[in-house]
Amino acid sequence: MFRFVPTLRCRASRPFRNDRVSSVRSPARQPRRASSCARTVHLVVQPIDPVYTAHASATGGRQGHVASHDGVLDLRLTSPASSNGVRGTNPEQLFAAGYAACFQSALTLIARSRGHEALYSTITADVSLGKEESGAYGLAVVLTVVIPALDRHAAQELAEAAHQRCPYSRATRGNIDVQVKVGE
Repeated sequence: MFRFVPTLRCRASRPFRNDRVSSVRSPARQPRRASSCARTVHLVVQPIDPVYTAHASATGGRQGHVASHDGVLDLRLTSPASSNGVRGTNPEQLFAAGYAACFQSALTLIARSRGHEALYSTITADVSLGKEESGAYGLAVVLTVVIPALDRHAAQELAEAAHQRCPYSRATRGNIDVQVKVGE
């Protein structure tokens, strides 16, 4: 969980020391007075008590190989636009699969707590890789939620609640564009 702590930081001063704080430049308007101060937002990262830790290694980048340390996951990687005829997966597909599975679990949990059934729901995650205005590569996600047993309005409410609870949604919030929509 992130907590935003706005502070005013001047060149001569330092914000409070906390090794769990990272600084991010705020898009907010700068102070009007002429000074060397800039508005900074500190993200305070809440520590977790791990219930599970996945271990995987990658070699060779996008044209390489990934494997989990238990051997269950063992995949060849290729770039999405690979024209060399080699079949493989890519990091975006792996992220899409993980996000969809995690979101579906959060959705099922939320639905059950509200007296609905979402066990047969389907989450499709479309993860796009593209260039940002700065020229750097970035990601965008569209999550499409289908819950056959519910009307569109109820499905949208559950999807929005799941988006607040899902660890992937929480981790990406404020970092990449994530859209959640209800499909047919």
